[in-house]
Amino acid sequence: MNAPHSHNANADQVAYWNGPAGQRWADRQAAQDVLLKPVADLVVDRARLAPGERVIDAGCGSGATAIAFARKVAPSGHVLGIDVSGPMLERARHAAPKDLPIDFVLADATVYPFEPKSFDVLASRFGVMFFADPALSFANMRKALKPSGRMAFACWREPRENPFFMAPLQAAYKHVPKLPQLGPEDPGPFAFASEARVRRILDEAGFAGVEMEACPLLLDAAIGRGLDGAVQGALEIGPVSRALEGQPEDARAAVAASIREALMPFAKDDAVLLPASVWIVTARAS
Repeated sequence: MNAPHSHNANADQVAYWNGPAGQRWADRQAAQDVLLKPVADLVVDRARLAPGERVIDAGCGSGATAIAFARKVAPSGHVLGIDVSGPMLERARHAAPKDLPIDFVLADATVYPFEPKSFDVLASRFGVMFFADPALSFANMRKALKPSGRMAFACWREPRENPFFMAPLQAAYKHVPKLPQLGPEDPGPFAFASEARVRRILDEAGFAGVEMEACPLLLDAAIGRGLDGAVQGALEIGPVSRALEGQPEDARAAVAASIREALMPFAKDDAVLLPASVWIVTARAS
């Protein structure tokens, strides 16, 4: 599948999400949709979508949020899901019910020529933390919003607030080298953890009335499949899977055992409930 036209600074992210990692995320679509539904529900609620509205879903991935948004704005509204990942968009196109008003575009929102002042809402679940120059990216998306337009998105808070990420990763680091440390403003899951940085970016991009709501959650890393399911999920996707790339099988087995031990205190019946915390960011075009 052809890679999207993108800003040069985003080339690494385009390559990542169109390579094996993007395919792994696409393959885990059903599990991720269940796991992250509490976050999607928060975004849908805070976006206050109404029938007839036009919505941009930035970093729409495999389509779960775009579908949820479309159900709210149907039948007369419309959702445009935009993402740089070909494998994930292929899943999205197959998952979207044919009667919902959704289109998907393989593109970088930093440079995509949105129709100016034509959308009511910009929304995203974890799709906006991977831009190399986020102020530039948000400025381009803001131009697509009507003067009355608004925004709502979810992003992860600090690593210390997210054992959901860190408990498996710290267990893995007993056996494999640590991943290269990202700078606080490098693209990645925690790129928007700093409230001050998010406010600065959105101010530079021309948004006003920024509100940031801290939302603590318990996410079922097992998605109802018990402790073995939680361990398998950690090995297949996310930071642990990246740390394991190129490691021998004995290291992988040791990591799995340590993750199982680390997650055991969080297990309850068939669930493994790990604390997590996100920002729900809302703002308006100005």
